Amino acid sequence: MNLAEAIIRKNVEKHPLKSAIGFKKKDGKWKELSWNKFSEIIFKTANALKESGISENDKVAIYADNSAEWMIFDLAILSIGAITVPIYSTNNTEQAEFILKDSGAKSVLVGSQAQYDSCLEILKKESTDLKSIIISKKAVWIKKEFSSFYLEDFIAKSSAEFQFSEKKEDDTATIIYTSGTTGNPKGVMLPHTNFIKICDAHFEFFKFKNFEDEVSLAFLPLTHVFERSWSLLCLYGGARVYFLEDSKDIAKALVEVKPTMMCVVPRFLQKVYAGVLEKAEEGSSLKKKIFNWALETGKETAEFKRTEKSIPFGLKAKETVADLLVFSKIKEKLGGRLWFIPCGGASLSPEVTQFFESVDIHVTVGYGLTETTATLTAFPLTNFEHGSCGKPLPGVELRIGNHDEIQAKGNGIMKGYYNRPEETEKVFTQDGWFKTGDAGKFDENGNLFITDRIKDLMKTSNGKYIAPQMIENLLTNNNYISQITLIAEGRQFVSALIVPNFEFLKDYLSKKNIPFTSWEDIVKKKEIIDFYKEKINELQHQVSDFEKVKKFTLMPSEFEISSGEITPTLKVKRNVVMKKYADLIEEMY
Repeated sequence: MNLAEAIIRKNVEKHPLKSAIGFKKKDGKWKELSWNKFSEIIFKTANALKESGISENDKVAIYADNSAEWMIFDLAILSIGAITVPIYSTNNTEQAEFILKDSGAKSVLVGSQAQYDSCLEILKKESTDLKSIIISKKAVWIKKEFSSFYLEDFIAKSSAEFQFSEKKEDDTATIIYTSGTTGNPKGVMLPHTNFIKICDAHFEFFKFKNFEDEVSLAFLPLTHVFERSWSLLCLYGGARVYFLEDSKDIAKALVEVKPTMMCVVPRFLQKVYAGVLEKAEEGSSLKKKIFNWALETGKETAEFKRTEKSIPFGLKAKETVADLLVFSKIKEKLGGRLWFIPCGGASLSPEVTQFFESVDIHVTVGYGLTETTATLTAFPLTNFEHGSCGKPLPGVELRIGNHDEIQAKGNGIMKGYYNRPEETEKVFTQDGWFKTGDAGKFDENGNLFITDRIKDLMKTSNGKYIAPQMIENLLTNNNYISQITLIAEGRQFVSALIVPNFEFLKDYLSKKNIPFTSWEDIVKKKEIIDFYKEKINELQHQVSDFEKVKKFTLMPSEFEISSGEITPTLKVKRNVVMKKYADLIEEMY
């Protein structure tokens, strides 16, 4: 079945006047579209694409920030049986050109002036199959002679009468280029049925009640499989999805939209967690006592809920008071209604998940890849294990192969890498299991634990193996550390490049009356280095001696997407960072 049809048809029939999506207008106010209006715009866009020469199985790219237009265009492409090729909005001209050329995309939707200028430059070269550029916002200045059309004008004369293209079991819906921490990105081919089966598996797994009443806020990039799959799942289940165009506005949007659900990456939760603990630490001794009492009460209550045991009356009463005095204020900052947070993309320490469970927000840690249409495993609503990645979803088979590698079969597994049969062959075993590249193990209750990326494992000169993600995750739970890269391969001890959280560090400078000059000067000051030594030693007290960071260098600026140091999903490209800062690393040894 066609994925777009599976989402649109039943919702339009069931509740045509109910709001489907929300977005912010120029005046700063949020606007909603009903399922009737949403489907009408999708169908007009789909017909316009067909009239412009886009046929079944043609590739159409989206190179834009999150927006209602992003989702409308995606569903329109899928509706006519064409294939969506997302491009990260942060990609530069060269990176966008690689994807457009490799995929053979004939048309592209852009959202900003910079994205349009890049695509115009690519179109003029005639080095790709690109024939037209559609622009979602009229604020962008365009050159119409170069097959450039505003979306509003592009669909203006098209009909809203539409017939979905029929799709077979294995027909490709999208080609998603992996951001990858090494080499050129590869196009992952995912069929329509992958998304439908994964959606159905989630509803079977979680057994949501009244899902149509839920509200999701999409602020992670729709280009990434995680946010796109989650937003499609929400629409599939009839929930309302709001699209945030600038992720920097997340704090304000949370209060305005008041979502009940939202998918996030671990860094978001770590920042909230560290911020709350810092504020509590700054309070009076009485406020600290109340906060600690509330947290202990919340933990105790959460444990009863996790194990599906009846909560004693006295504890329930204490929880009510704890919520009134402490938790309600934390939840208010997140909009006040948030209760379910899928989290993936990297590991998350149990302290963080336990904290959110204590304030009655369920973080469902999951594990998956672009190649598996996101989720393979997730925390159930109850009987999950903190520190794990949860249990396999229905229709997913997992096994542990050579070198403790996690291997997968069943729902969600990709068709392969586009135009790369040899690369595809490398990631499948002879008996058809997909090799994830991650090392892991199961406990006696079937919970999956990730030990590390196999290729990231480091061996010191003393023969000890270091799993860097666990230590990096532990250290970035602290609000004074924003990013970190561990170094250990072939070395006698572990060292690290550490990017401070400059916002918190600036507050610290103010408190200690340390005059600000430049970050280059500040990170070299003895008192700042000593402050970080103390923090790191505190955080590592339970880590084995051979795994501890013995030396570190504070960086004067963050690792950036534009410089290639991190991926668009904020994962550090270890090999790029190691090469770029080789001299700094050598100085530590």
